[in-house]
Amino acid sequence: MTRRPITKRAAIIAATALVAAGTVTAGVSLAGPESPKKPTKKEIAGLFDGWNKSLQTGDPEIVTERYADDAVLLPTVSNKVRTDHAGIEDYFEHFLLNKPVGKKIETHINILDRNSALDAGVYQFTLTNPDTGAKSVVKARYTYEYEKRDGEWKIVNHHSSVMPEG
Repeated sequence: MTRRPITKRAAIIAATALVAAGTVTAGVSLAGPESPKKPTKKEIAGLFDGWNKSLQTGDPEIVTERYADDAVLLPTVSNKVRTDHAGIEDYFEHFLLNKPVGKKIETHINILDRNSALDAGVYQFTLTNPDTGAKSVVKARYTYEYEKRDGEWKIVNHHSSVMPEG
């Protein structure tokens, strides 16, 4: 073997290693930093608390801001499916007249990935009749589907229905 083929072979090996290292580095930089962790169940449970507090403002616009632009609301006390902000806000304009205060009774949270989660269970609302001031309690089943969009958790689907057995 002559000196030239060994040098050529070494050059090829060095060039291959350099290309491989560059490919790995490019792959890491394209992927970006390590992805954020999945949310905790406590964090997702807190989204309901924030939504419930928005009800206390009495402002349907503030409540509606918690929903994604393409959210679907299957509301508790309306037969109409709401599929845009105007429809969702319209529902809350009427619902908020009863000064609802929600309380979870049973909850089941499933973290789907770092940007989506489900919260389903049973909650109740204490409602105040705007004419008489009389209070009533309504139990309902619920499902919230949350997605993190532009760094902010939004409700993308919300189903709420009165318990069939009262």
